[in-house]
Amino acid sequence: MLILVTGGCGFIGSNFVRHVLASHPGDQVVNLDLLTYAGNPANLADVEADYPGRYRFVQGDICDAALVGPLVAQADGVAHFAAESHVDRSIEDAQAFVRTNVLGTQCLLHAAKQAWGDGQERRFLYVSTDEVYGALRLEDGRRFREDWPLDPKSPYSASKAAGDQLARAYHHTFGLQVLVTRCSNNYGPYQFPEKLIPLMILNALAGRELPVYGDGLYVRDWLHVLDHCRASDLVLRQGRPGEVYNIGGNSELANLELVQRLIALVAAKSGQDQERLAGLIRHVKDRPGHDRRYAIDAGKLERELGFTPQMGLAQGLERTVDWYLSHQEWCRRVTSGEYRQYYQRMYAGR
Repeated sequence: MLILVTGGCGFIGSNFVRHVLASHPGDQVVNLDLLTYAGNPANLADVEADYPGRYRFVQGDICDAALVGPLVAQADGVAHFAAESHVDRSIEDAQAFVRTNVLGTQCLLHAAKQAWGDGQERRFLYVSTDEVYGALRLEDGRRFREDWPLDPKSPYSASKAAGDQLARAYHHTFGLQVLVTRCSNNYGPYQFPEKLIPLMILNALAGRELPVYGDGLYVRDWLHVLDHCRASDLVLRQGRPGEVYNIGGNSELANLELVQRLIALVAAKSGQDQERLAGLIRHVKDRPGHDRRYAIDAGKLERELGFTPQMGLAQGLERTVDWYLSHQEWCRRVTSGEYRQYYQRMYAGR
């Protein structure tokens, strides 16, 4: 297959590109990424050399129909990861989220409809989020299933829900071979440091405050990014078109306990005093409209495609801390924005 991956320089996208190239020796990947603040080609700096002739990067906007059309036309499948994804940023300014997550998705779907026509076997994977379901109460023992009504609560989740429903509409209206996944919170290597886990690791290493929203009892299901990539790849190739598949990690944990686990790991691996690091926790003003609990029922994915996550939370967190400890220069360049200036110059003439 030749797979067009959108947002392949981002956290999940770059891990997906690596997974496809390593797992499917006959496949090629075209990576379309605009290189906004969280898109970093350094995440894939070694890929062209490791997989000669099988990887190509294209800098561009998924809202650019003239660019997107030919790329989709030549692809056997699209894995659409490109998105504005940080809830806090969507609360500050939702415009970029609507443009990328809604209009960009529609542009890609239209290009697929135009290029592939009816009855084609080429597939379009839309990567959504469990946040489209809304929230559960802490005391509620239920978990989100694929038939759960959508009830997004933030501008980010509303924009993802819109893209989610557009993708499904293109299947039902035009027969496009669309598949939708809704995943829980990802973590692992190459995650931009504004997100909770890398932020806590790097702040603890630097002796900075560890900000925790509200009482810290907000519960999330944590999914290692490599498990997410395995599941996404499986759905793209073997899922039933028109269907939605939840992808979860079976690892529900309150934010405060997660931070405490990270503190223990960082202390043990860096030689710092755990009690002193724990004293850096600061409960800060809560996020507006903060969803209390997310929980994923991924039984359909296991029943239909035989998928279960391989990375337990304890092992995944330890590996993640190890990765950030051994990639501190990457972290420095990412948080400083230095990499953006370098790649903007590199691709300016293309």
